[in-house]
Amino acid sequence: MATRAPNQYDAQREKLAAYFDGTARKAWIDLTSDAKVSGIRATVRAGRDEMRSTLLDWLPADMRRGQLLDAGCGTGALSMEAACRGAEVTAIDIAAGLVEIARQRADTFHGHGRIRWKTGDMLDPALGEFDHIVAMDSLIHYQAEDIVDTLTALSERARHSILFTFAPYTKMLGTMHKVGKLFPRSDRSPAIVPVAEGELRDRLSALKGWRLGRSQRVSSGFYTSQALELVKG
Repeated sequence: MATRAPNQYDAQREKLAAYFDGTARKAWIDLTSDAKVSGIRATVRAGRDEMRSTLLDWLPADMRRGQLLDAGCGTGALSMEAACRGAEVTAIDIAAGLVEIARQRADTFHGHGRIRWKTGDMLDPALGEFDHIVAMDSLIHYQAEDIVDTLTALSERARHSILFTFAPYTKMLGTMHKVGKLFPRSDRSPAIVPVAEGELRDRLSALKGWRLGRSQRVSSGFYTSQALELVKG
């Protein structure tokens, strides 16, 4: 039986679904396309592109007969690139509107693999088991303990590796997080929660049967994210 993440995960998940299916939908579509965007958003786009390339570099070059869970797939760019390597991809996101955009964009996809698009909870055990699980920027809105609980649940369905990102604590991100709490706005996106890398590593060291692998930070203007690899064995 898969370990269930705590109630904070469920509450935040619903906030994320409402945000990305509501006020952020158009902005997210533009950000993940070739549409012209502001200078700030251009740095975020560049950062996300670099992070996606990093995570894809950590996956096998030949993924034929391999199964991948794209946990928090958004508009599907990573899923389509993995499928081009032959992967059997299950791409899931809580935001139905983003998954629909991914489906539309996949109409022009001609990879060797296959993609199964899903809307729902990435922790749903009915999704099955996978060789690799990727969670790119889908855990950046959670506290360290919730990230670890979520990864613990995912680890029960991963055979080889879990690649994920978190928002690394920096003075700037810490200040922005505090200001966001002091001056909330109803239309603000769910807060990105900065997490100290040392704390996260300490917590993950207790995850039986798994070890920490590669690590890479990407900073591009207003985008800062840290990738970590968990390896089975």
